[in-house]
Amino acid sequence: MLRYWTAGESHGKALVALVQGFPAGVPIETQSIDVELRRRQGGYGRGGRQRIESDQVEILSGLWHGHTLGSPIALVVANKDSKLERLDDLDRPRPGHGDLTGAIKHLGSIRGVLERASARETAVRVAAGALAKQLLAQFGITAFGYTLELGGVRIEPRPGTLDQQRALRDKSEVYSLDPDLDQQIKDLIDECGRDGDTLGGILEVRVEGLPFGLGTHTQWDLKLDGRLAQAVMCVQAIKGVEIGLGFAAARRRGSQVHDPIQYDESQKDSPNLGYVRPTNNAGGLEAGMTNGQPLVIRAGKKPISTLRKPLESVNLRTKEPESAAYERSDVCAVPAAGVILENVVAFEIAAALVDKFGGDSLEEMRARWELFQKMARQR
Repeated sequence: MLRYWTAGESHGKALVALVQGFPAGVPIETQSIDVELRRRQGGYGRGGRQRIESDQVEILSGLWHGHTLGSPIALVVANKDSKLERLDDLDRPRPGHGDLTGAIKHLGSIRGVLERASARETAVRVAAGALAKQLLAQFGITAFGYTLELGGVRIEPRPGTLDQQRALRDKSEVYSLDPDLDQQIKDLIDECGRDGDTLGGILEVRVEGLPFGLGTHTQWDLKLDGRLAQAVMCVQAIKGVEIGLGFAAARRRGSQVHDPIQYDESQKDSPNLGYVRPTNNAGGLEAGMTNGQPLVIRAGKKPISTLRKPLESVNLRTKEPESAAYERSDVCAVPAAGVILENVVAFEIAAALVDKFGGDSLEEMRARWELFQKMARQR
């Protein structure tokens, strides 16, 4: 079973991810992980913290001569802005955060909650996902995330190959697939910042090269759509997840929702085994399993809860009304959220791949992958 745990506080010494169940024999390099960490720090609308940090991963265990050993892999991202012991507690909980609820739950401080609940923790989730991508690459599977909507402005993706769309996204300051709309979006973010407010948006992740049968229909908690939904919903500030048509499917008739099945002999050697669909309304998942089509998953991110123009709150010591506390924050972190979602989705797909094809070694996984493809074609 491939999974990971994280540890660390926003202003602590470091953030740590411990990855368990990663197959042996996978070549690993840190450069691509660092690229993802830099992308997470980027995107228009970020705050001062990103000018302090220069995130890089250090791999402390689980590698030998650049290849995984099959033992636990420890990933560390150091915090340059490490000052936890010098920080005071907050008396005024911030609406939208876990400040009040967490302080009461633990009968403790707001500081103890916000330091762990902070989205800074996602740095090592991105590192774990970028590690998992190096396993997925061995099987031709790619994960690609981008901004679909920001501040209520829809940004329709331009068509193109994956490489063309990746170039568009990397050209865009808001990580969308239409850089021509960047200035309009940036103006909106600037206006919101001047008002002391924040913005949210919608992100989309597409995974291509998937075989049939990742995930299972046999038990509710093993269905891949449910596992993906949990991974995505557990990213800070995500308030909704949909796959394929999602909620739009509820507004259509069945004949306008379900994807017809066709066969194309020329694609029989591809992961879809020649079974193609004129539409992909299911988003690549049926009955909790991948169906050979691209996975399409979207998430709605709420505006950041920390406002420079604070909302009403209560002083926990005096119980008197006061404005909420303010901690340094961003105006908009929607582009960064797309990076995070791309990587947490990639990790969950890698975990399902290990479940299906075994996780002791890459060599064993490849052999089982090839055998499965051969047997499935014969069927």
